[in-house]
Amino acid sequence: MKTKTNKILITKDMIIGQFAEQYPVLVDVLIEDYGFHCIGCGMSGLETLEQGAAVHGMTNKEIKEMVKNLNELANA
Repeated sequence: MKTKTNKILITKDMIIGQFAEQYPVLVDVLIEDYGFHCIGCGMSGLETLEQGAAVHGMTNKEIKEMVKNLNELANA
């Protein structure tokens, strides 16, 4: 019997543009649930998810929850 393993694919250190490229189906989640309306701006190629979240006023705890949620959705 095969069991599903939960892999951590998305980290707070992932560049926003890289995230959008690798997980296009999750871009709407990042925009709608977490306020990342800057997904298409020039900084998205340089800023990490953590940096973008901090700019939008998220706490470390909120960032950790966001990353956890994104991984759960990516692994669904």
